[in-house]
Amino acid sequence: MGRAAPDLVITGARVLSTYTERVHAGQEIWIKGGRIAVVKPAGTFKKSKLGGAKVYDARGGILAPGLVDPHVHIESSMMTACAFAEAALLNGTTTVFCDSHEIGNVCDVAGIEWMLEDARRAPLSVFLTVPSTVPATNSKLETAGGDLTPGKIGKIFDRWPEARALGEKMDYVSVAMGDTRSHAILAEALKRGKPVCGHIYGREFVAAGAASGISDTHEAIDREISNDFLENGVWVFLRGGNPLTPWHSLPQAIKAVTELGANPKRVCVCTDDRDADDLFLFGMDWVVRQAVAAGLKTTTAWSLGSLHPATRYALDGDFGGLAPARRADIVLTNDALEVQNTWFGGELVVEKKKITPLLDRALSRRYRYPRAAYQTVMLPRRVTLTPPLPKKAVTASVIRVVPPGIVTAHDRVALAPAAAWSEHFTKHSLCFLTVVERHGKNGGVGYGLLRDFGLRDGAVASSVGHDAHNIVIAGTNEPDMQRALAAVKALRGGVCVVRRGKVLASVALPIAGLLSDKRATVVAKETSALKRAWVALGCKVPYMGFNLLPLSVIPELRLTDKGIVDVKAMAIVPLFT
Repeated sequence: MGRAAPDLVITGARVLSTYTERVHAGQEIWIKGGRIAVVKPAGTFKKSKLGGAKVYDARGGILAPGLVDPHVHIESSMMTACAFAEAALLNGTTTVFCDSHEIGNVCDVAGIEWMLEDARRAPLSVFLTVPSTVPATNSKLETAGGDLTPGKIGKIFDRWPEARALGEKMDYVSVAMGDTRSHAILAEALKRGKPVCGHIYGREFVAAGAASGISDTHEAIDREISNDFLENGVWVFLRGGNPLTPWHSLPQAIKAVTELGANPKRVCVCTDDRDADDLFLFGMDWVVRQAVAAGLKTTTAWSLGSLHPATRYALDGDFGGLAPARRADIVLTNDALEVQNTWFGGELVVEKKKITPLLDRALSRRYRYPRAAYQTVMLPRRVTLTPPLPKKAVTASVIRVVPPGIVTAHDRVALAPAAAWSEHFTKHSLCFLTVVERHGKNGGVGYGLLRDFGLRDGAVASSVGHDAHNIVIAGTNEPDMQRALAAVKALRGGVCVVRRGKVLASVALPIAGLLSDKRATVVAKETSALKRAWVALGCKVPYMGFNLLPLSVIPELRLTDKGIVDVKAMAIVPLFT
């Protein structure tokens, strides 16, 4: 009402209203106690003569609400939540809903609670969608470190107010088939009135998933299934990401709106997974711009990245718009929607595309994970990493990569007797694929063959092997594969590239074998070097796609420490017949 002075006034700007999807010229925002007090015509504060407030001149830029990412895995960035905040805020993202099933698969409830403590220290609003599928499949198909039962999930909801929803229900086949445990987990969320996030491939599963209580998805990969989801009452999160990776389905899925005429009122944009350097380059602001490039109005696209996600989680009274009582999470952009400044709770944390000293100090006071988090890579002393060369003619069940790398194909390749594996590799475009159990439970090793991966020589290895996160290794020979496994062990978890016995590049991930304990810029630099070495060895699938090869809930063929999994049958199949 203008009766009291605000703490801060941001003036001389255009204001993007997500409520009416209009841009208003000549506005200013008054901020008090970290919240928006009012939006008024520019110059109102100066005429009021109240005094006492800081005034920031936005110089005609666009002020918009901070972006809200409705589905992200912080662990995929290989950073802690505190480190993740730096890149997020640079991209105008002030709120995220994260599914920490990666650390849950390794460290059970303890890992999730470490992550939540980490998130509470981060200069970012972080909410949890409670991991719903840990392990992703039953113990007959893979070995995981964690086991989140319905009872454990219920206790997380009751203990942590940040737990806003049930995370993506990845075992969608089991859900559709009425699996008792799967539905008991759904019930823990539904009886508390919590929304349920989905993960569904295949139009035939959409109705069953919706009937089971699933009410959003980030896995709409084309316009038809996107349209099916919307017609079945399921929110669609359009996933945008580096076009060279499997995480850029937005251009096709958005056609349900732009070509089929669906209303975007139950559509959001999200990032899902980002590695460290892609997090800086392809943030939520970039995804919003991709929605504009695909045909949406600027105001609609920004709403898909702010108000819509906040509404989906019933938090639109705090986030997603510039109106009284909303958090003062505000982004200043230019006309191209490129982020210049970010205010988090009314504090300027990014200015002119650089972090401020205030944010730098906050990032330096990060959460310290306990010792147990650094002791999760427990490998057998001796293990053979390649299968024996068949002496007779056999048919091999081969995993063929299908770019960009999420789904795989099941090839049946006839192998005649050969003097060496290299003959088969050359003839059929193959390499070894091996998964080693790393939770200290059984020392199991699964052997497979990978087709069209492109690896010419050497080996690559990762302790990030979704979702059980055992060690996944691809290689052309036993010595390099052993060297790669030894490097991952020495790092206490990580990703590495090896050729002729030499480690060409690596990223250490000592926290649960998933996270670095370094600042975001350092991890991003290490990741860039790893990518260059990865490509130099000929690998055609980015390492984030490679990390999905053990993910035994996505068709068609996967490899775990228990062996080759036929996802459609949910059964182990032999390598050779």
